[in-house]
Amino acid sequence: MGVGVNEHLSKQFDAELESIRSRVLEMGGLVESQIRRALDGFGSGERALLDDVIATDRRVNEMEVALDGECSHVIVKRQPAANDLRLIFAITKTVTDLERIGDEAQKIARMGKSIAEREYSGGRLTRTADVRHAAEVVISMLRRALDAFARLDCDAAMEVIRQDASIDSEFQAILRQLVTYMMEDPRTITTALDVIWVAKAIERMGDHAKNMAEYVIYIVKGTDVRHISSREAAALAR
Repeated sequence: MGVGVNEHLSKQFDAELESIRSRVLEMGGLVESQIRRALDGFGSGERALLDDVIATDRRVNEMEVALDGECSHVIVKRQPAANDLRLIFAITKTVTDLERIGDEAQKIARMGKSIAEREYSGGRLTRTADVRHAAEVVISMLRRALDAFARLDCDAAMEVIRQDASIDSEFQAILRQLVTYMMEDPRTITTALDVIWVAKAIERMGDHAKNMAEYVIYIVKGTDVRHISSREAAALAR
């Protein structure tokens, strides 16, 4: 096979990878929109918005399936070398985490519907602000993780990994406050339990964003930094 043919195939391969990366970022944008719309519906109790978030989750799932198929096709067709193979594997894992974040957004929408359909909804109205703040932190993490993926930036990825601890702290604070509400007024128990599920969904989103950041380090450094401390991960990412 001549040099010109090899160069042509190499450019085709690069174009295919770039197309896949662009679609991952597109999927990330849709997932971020799902989070925001789920929170808006949770805060307002708007049934049509909540139903639309739930219905739109199918699009997120379809994007995951399509991207997984494309990655498998590229592996079979191109038989990529180690660096490119790491990228493709990391993309499939990133797509899985994005799909799971979409699932968590759908859970928030479902809890919002449950609360809106209940006669007593005081708990939802008083806890929305706290949940919203935690969710904004998660949205920031998701954006940073996607940006780190787009630029293959290990420093940006490490910022996301470090930020995950704040989400865990916020979840614990929300949980303590909701337990206090339930003890003071038993009428809030059902709604408070739904809000706890929402807070837990937000915490899980943070975990998935952290996973995505870890994959960036894996792509760049070839090192798996899951299940180690953030200090150890930072040392390996240098």
